[in-house]
Amino acid sequence: MPTIEAALKSATVTLSASSESPKLDAEVLLLHVLQKPRSYLFAWGDQPLSEQQDEQFSQLIAKRSKGHPVAHLTGVREFWSLPFFVNDSTLIPRPDTETLVEHALSLSLPENARVLDLGTGTGAIALALASERSKWQIDAVDASASAVELALKNQKNLMLNNVRICQSDWFSALDNVKYELIVTNPPYIDETDPHLSQGDVRYEPLSALVAPNKGLGDIEHIIVHARAYLSTHGVLIFEHGYDQGSAVRELFAKYGYIKAQTVKDLGGNERITLAELAS
Repeated sequence: MPTIEAALKSATVTLSASSESPKLDAEVLLLHVLQKPRSYLFAWGDQPLSEQQDEQFSQLIAKRSKGHPVAHLTGVREFWSLPFFVNDSTLIPRPDTETLVEHALSLSLPENARVLDLGTGTGAIALALASERSKWQIDAVDASASAVELALKNQKNLMLNNVRICQSDWFSALDNVKYELIVTNPPYIDETDPHLSQGDVRYEPLSALVAPNKGLGDIEHIIVHARAYLSTHGVLIFEHGYDQGSAVRELFAKYGYIKAQTVKDLGGNERITLAELAS
């Protein structure tokens, strides 16, 4: 059987043609097999794999080389320093979305603010906010029953009890409640975008990625209908595509919101836009 070091070198070569981070992918997948911390790879590099470990690792590398997301292969993705279970029923939480969480936490809101997360998926945004603001009352909804099941599993694992998760097609199942903050990472990719046939998104649900009207259809729907659910001067925050900031600001202005602003992510791309409901 190969040693840990030899297995990593071979897997890195195998993945170099299909992955932008072949060495990291190989390390993450081997750690998943070994169920060890990262330091183990370097301290025990000359340790041989068992036959079972070698077989499992080879199968994972074969799937990754075909494009399967690492998060789907391990079943877990870290977001906001929290572990989230993931599967192919939802989007995989991405670092860019932490920009939305960070900005939401910076807002001047009541200590017991009512917050709504639309299209919660894994529950990443709602549960990240809940981990930082224990007195916020957070509702998180998704149209997909599978996504709701996954979000509830993550809530139970993280033991965050100030979030209520339920199935709802955007606002359809919500009570007549006013929220100080609505956050959302809706579908925003144009149906003809060539990136849909590349990378991890090939294995994520199209319903969570694609929207009509050049990717702005769901964003406009939310902007229109959120007016009935926001308190006066309540804030609505979107994650959106890197080239959609101007269009989202225009939609906010069209429907009577004020103080629209766009914030860039760590990569320097326009990533989130927010605005207030006028009095």
